[in-house]
Amino acid sequence: MADRGTGGQVFLREQKHLAQVPVLVPGAQVVHTSAVRSVLRTVAHAAGVGAVVCLYGDAGQGKTVALQYALSQLPHPARVRRVHVGVHPTVPELRRVLADALELGRRLPRGAGEADLMLVNALRQPRVLVLDEAQRLPGPALEFLRGLWDHPDTDTALVLAGAGSERALRRVPALASRVLTWELVSRLRPGEVAAAMAAFHPLWEDVSEDDVVWVDEHVGHGNFRTWAKLTSHLTAEIYGKSRAVVDRRLLERACARLMGPL
Repeated sequence: MADRGTGGQVFLREQKHLAQVPVLVPGAQVVHTSAVRSVLRTVAHAAGVGAVVCLYGDAGQGKTVALQYALSQLPHPARVRRVHVGVHPTVPELRRVLADALELGRRLPRGAGEADLMLVNALRQPRVLVLDEAQRLPGPALEFLRGLWDHPDTDTALVLAGAGSERALRRVPALASRVLTWELVSRLRPGEVAAAMAAFHPLWEDVSEDDVVWVDEHVGHGNFRTWAKLTSHLTAEIYGKSRAVVDRRLLERACARLMGPL
């Protein structure tokens, strides 16, 4: 099924692998916006050539959903490793979480040199290593990553994602120069919103375009996370009501719950 928006843009409802993607609202779907399609291409390219990419954009624009969806569509999703970092980790802390992600934690030697060699050996395999919230990484940690990816035997793609991750990487020119693609996930354009929301959740299919435009101007502002939260409020409002209609009055109540009185 597809919904056609302005300018001939097509938004597809995608069912495959949805269990792996946090769509936030029951009944919602991953929407193939132009941003999602671009992330799909970027991640597939990086995985194929073992490159470093940076996925960035303001909070709530859909980076995480787009990234997790793109990862789920790779030919070998089992090769994906997620690295969870704290705020401003030290190099030893980053070394440890990398080892855990690569399932080396119990075998990692205590000496830094031997431990790094074991990491490099693990990175010889074709994998995709994903560091979300990469803006948390300080300069020494980013330099450490650069050293690992500079090794000639490394065959692992590195995806650095997060709001502000591009600024963090720019502060380490040696790593920034190795980024193959800087992928910006931007807000939905006004002309995309109505078709994108109709594809995102059936609740929006019968809402007038004028009402969608009103919501976007007052509350949504093209931010996918805001629209997802608003959809959650609306589904709660109409739950158990067989003939509920999403009209301006209901939209105003849901918006007020989300943002306060308008």
